[in-house]
Amino acid sequence: MMFRRRTDVTPTPLDGVDAIFADLDGVVYKGDSAIPHAVESLNAAVDSGIRVGYITNNASRTDVVVADHLSALGLKVQPADVVTSPQAAASVLGTLIPAGSTVLVVGGAGLVHEVERAGFVVTRSAEDSPAAVVQGFAPDVGWMHLAEAAFALHDPSVLWVATNTDWTIPVGRGIAPGNGTLVSAVHTAVGRLPTAVAGKPEIPIFEEASRRFGAATPLFLGDRLDTDILGANRAGMASALVLTGIDQAKQVLAADASSRPTYILEDLRSLREQYPATSFTDDGATATVGRSVVSIRGDRVHVVQRGRSTIDLIRAGCAVIWNSGRAIYGLEVPESLYAPR
Repeated sequence: MMFRRRTDVTPTPLDGVDAIFADLDGVVYKGDSAIPHAVESLNAAVDSGIRVGYITNNASRTDVVVADHLSALGLKVQPADVVTSPQAAASVLGTLIPAGSTVLVVGGAGLVHEVERAGFVVTRSAEDSPAAVVQGFAPDVGWMHLAEAAFALHDPSVLWVATNTDWTIPVGRGIAPGNGTLVSAVHTAVGRLPTAVAGKPEIPIFEEASRRFGAATPLFLGDRLDTDILGANRAGMASALVLTGIDQAKQVLAADASSRPTYILEDLRSLREQYPATSFTDDGATATVGRSVVSIRGDRVHVVQRGRSTIDLIRAGCAVIWNSGRAIYGLEVPESLYAPR
């Protein structure tokens, strides 16, 4: 939970953290541009001795390509600092089939590279009797690739690992189908689900990052509740939802218990700022964060005092709604709380 009951301790989100794991799109960049304050904030963390890893479900790019992109934005990053879903998928394969096994790859160069680097033999044909199929997104994945996966997976002994199951991906022209839609197509053809999924919100990619960085107390930065925050919670990591990407106040107010972040940040400058404590009235029906006060009376949520900080108002609203144990659809929430700007 993001709130603490009546405490004067106001640490920063980075206190006690030995590594930062950051999602990319919506946290570090949006389109071709870095998100304001992201580069300097993450570089400052590196300069202070905290390792920063970059975590992506994107299966079409190698770690070198991702690192080059991030370096061009001004980040201090090496390929080893990038953890991809193909890397996590290759690690999962290593627990399921012997080294040197043949693997049918559905996906792009990034996935092929990691499967080969893990010591497997790559094929594109079911006729090569693969021990497993690994499936990831690439823009040129088509019917023939999905058909080969289906041909292989009709044999129940062939294992199936998906890099991720994101339903959509953001592209320059808008929102497009993601790997989840392609996995679903194969599922429809073969009548079974993947043996394992490596990427967010499943935990293999988080475990891969923790192993690589030797992190015991990492902080995960994300902009999506359903992948970033849910996955971090499943992996037992502290998490911060940054309101610079997909999910905004309306979504975080409605977050269920499995998808609630430890921290809610307006942008990454907040990493080094004291995180305000939350206090509750004895009945738990009113929450105060900074000078913002929000309460629940009956079925209505009330903004008692807006305060001077939009982000503190959102934090107070989340605190009192989450503390109530009630689903958001059973409450009347004023628009001023989720669209305060």
